[in-house]
Amino acid sequence: MPALLRVATIEDAAQVQAIYGPVVEHTVISFEFEPPTVTEIEQRITKTLDILPWLVCEYRGEVIGYAYASKHQERAAYQWAANVSAYVTEASRGTGVGRALYSALMPILVAQGLYNAFAGITLPNAASVGLHEALGFTPLGVYRQVGYKMGAWYDVGWWQRPLQPLEVPPRPIQTFQNLTGSDAVTTALQGGTALLRF
Repeated sequence: MPALLRVATIEDAAQVQAIYGPVVEHTVISFEFEPPTVTEIEQRITKTLDILPWLVCEYRGEVIGYAYASKHQERAAYQWAANVSAYVTEASRGTGVGRALYSALMPILVAQGLYNAFAGITLPNAASVGLHEALGFTPLGVYRQVGYKMGAWYDVGWWQRPLQPLEVPPRPIQTFQNLTGSDAVTTALQGGTALLRF
């Protein structure tokens, strides 16, 4: 089977956990201390997909990367903004999987009616900074020594990417659940898949 991008399902939870668990356990990229269980990942996927997209990259029947959006903040005025994250297997890093996933994720957020995407990156992380800036994210600022993990304090940099021109008033948000199967989602997934080179 060729590489493709698709919407995540709870059946992907074990493979997602296999990607994310070592990141939690062995790096400061994630500020979680304990890797979430497969059941927790199932719950996260389900909760996310009610409102926002969670995509996976599948190659030869295996999930080799994923990307998702989450609420930027809980209060109502923030609803037109999202935080985005992407994780890729160690063997697949630097192959364009992250770029393909984000290239599909962003148009879906536009179709939902969002206007800004944000990414927080534990510093230093040249690869993640490079990916985000190559995709149009610009630096906003740094939370200095905001997280303590593995015996040291770490900074987190924040980047922003406008998704579409602002409107006044903004149109109501469409949930991802309501867009599932739409032409907008299909086109975004096809566009991201076309960037994969396997």
